[in-house]
Amino acid sequence: QLQASGGGLVQPGGSVRLSCVGSGFTFSSTMMSWVRELPGQRREWISDIDGSGGSARYAGSVRGRFTTSRDNAKNTVYLQMTDLTPEDTAVYYCAAAGHGRGQGTQVTVSS
Repeated sequence: QLQASGGGLVQPGGSVRLSCVGSGFTFSSTMMSWVRELPGQRREWISDIDGSGGSARYAGSVRGRFTTSRDNAKNTVYLQMTDLTPEDTAVYYCAAAGHGRGQGTQVTVSS
């Protein structure tokens, strides 16, 4: 089970941190990903991070602005989002390799 949280209304240029708690699988050995569903239902992969948290990858559209991290003691993965623009408005989901994705959290970037 996966549950993302932390979304909301953010002003352009602002920041927000999303969290996702995983359960029902061995979290510390599972690659975790963040994906978003943009208006019009276009889905975009944003980032993933290996089980140890030592290696993360990012889509070009977010590289340098978003940071993925994890706390295996808390079965939680984070997405720190900075310098947000209206184009980042989307429903954000976390996914666990081999275990699907959970419910998303809406992030709306607007003044």
